[in-house]
Amino acid sequence: MKTLPALVIAAAFAAFAPAFAQAPKPATASPAVQKEFDGFIGKFRAALKANDPAAVAAMTRLPYMADASIADAAQFRAKVWPRDFSAKNRSCLQRTKPVYDRDGARNEIYAIVCGGNVFTFTKTQAGFLLTDVDVAD
Repeated sequence: MKTLPALVIAAAFAAFAPAFAQAPKPATASPAVQKEFDGFIGKFRAALKANDPAAVAAMTRLPYMADASIADAAQFRAKVWPRDFSAKNRSCLQRTKPVYDRDGARNEIYAIVCGGNVFTFTKTQAGFLLTDVDVAD
């Protein structure tokens, strides 16, 4: 007879399990953050279209990815531009819709996946900046 109450409790928990197991809702940017990012990405895309590494470097957190050897626009143009900003990636970055999220430190970010890379743009005190390019999983 002790198993009947246990089965009733187990059945009750099973009935509620789908509600607890649902995936969390995707993060949504506030209208102000979306507007700020829209202004940033418009300028960033214009720099890509103009094939202007100096302008892109100006919209990038330097030193790039905390690498002291990429601390200014000239180093960015020499080391990062040829590797991460091929014509194919520049074209993709101009047409692909960014996805909003928050990173582990709760920073507001947008990401665009192009050419096997994830380009991450983070809201900083100076506004949005390109902060990271990682290999897509």
